[in-house]
Amino acid sequence: MKRIVLTGGGTAGHVTPNIALLPALKREGYEVNYIGSYDGIEKKLIEELNIPYYGISSGKLRRYFDPKNFSDPFKVMKGYLEAVKLMKQLKPDVVFSKGGFVAVPVVLAAKRKGIPVIIHESDMTPGLANKICIPSAKRVCANFPETVKYLPEGKAILTGTPIRQELFSGNKMMGLDFCGFNRNKPVLLVVGGSTGSVIVNEAVRAILPALLEKYQVVHLCGKDKVDEKFNKTPGYVQYEYIKKELSDLLDAADVVISRAGANAICELLALRKPHILIPLSAASSRGDQILNAESFERQGYSYVLKEEVLTGVSLLNAIETVYSNRKTYTEAMSQSKLNNSIETIIQLIKEVSK
Repeated sequence: MKRIVLTGGGTAGHVTPNIALLPALKREGYEVNYIGSYDGIEKKLIEELNIPYYGISSGKLRRYFDPKNFSDPFKVMKGYLEAVKLMKQLKPDVVFSKGGFVAVPVVLAAKRKGIPVIIHESDMTPGLANKICIPSAKRVCANFPETVKYLPEGKAILTGTPIRQELFSGNKMMGLDFCGFNRNKPVLLVVGGSTGSVIVNEAVRAILPALLEKYQVVHLCGKDKVDEKFNKTPGYVQYEYIKKELSDLLDAADVVISRAGANAICELLALRKPHILIPLSAASSRGDQILNAESFERQGYSYVLKEEVLTGVSLLNAIETVYSNRKTYTEAMSQSKLNNSIETIIQLIKEVSK
């Protein structure tokens, strides 16, 4: 039996593509183990699936000054030594890394032990963790055509991102019933990311009276970001986070408002959902979401609303534009060729693990 180690963590976006690969890996007969941080979000998500999980020490590598810059390199070194030990113990035929700083010691340990590595880069340009890992990889999978030029020649392959297959099995009626919505008004789904977004939440709530004249709104607002004064507002429901019912809510949605994390937007593309992207500003990120959104905008998939110009009025205009032109957006997305990412990535895994 072939063995594979999956790694990646820090955010849900570094874990869900790995989870999407699991059914296909099992069909191909791979024994799967996961290496992540001691107590990151990846631990809970993977252990729920009964996949053997191994935690290692993890530290963040920063380009800016922070007192932790003095201690985190020691955490990374400890993680590297732990990862080397796990490579000896697990003896994988291949390592698949989705990124995040916990993946760095795993990839470097695999290289030391002569184990082939495949890396998946979600964003337009590689982040620091993947920049460190790419020289150790046999192949680097990319989401965007523009990304290939940033990657070493001969290693890069355009795959798109693995999409959880359960997202395609949503039931619109079950989604409407879950929210207590009727069948007569269109549905607007607001997704602020795994931790939610204060600025998006405030913009949506500021225009609720106008929105509810035409739409029903389901708002995934993030942990501790539910505003109780809106709890009994007809046509508006809010949740911190939704897991099991997400596919039903997506199927029920006519328009989605989302941040522009690579995995989230690739899911919207695969589902052909008309959407508005509000990327994290350059002031609060390295700008990867802005580049992701601009690529989708160029391809005609998305309406992009920059955070710097986000107001109630601009958001209301964006929603009206996308809803009125939803067929145009859906047709553009239907032309995308990034639909067989799982199949493509599994083939790569089989090739390098021979």
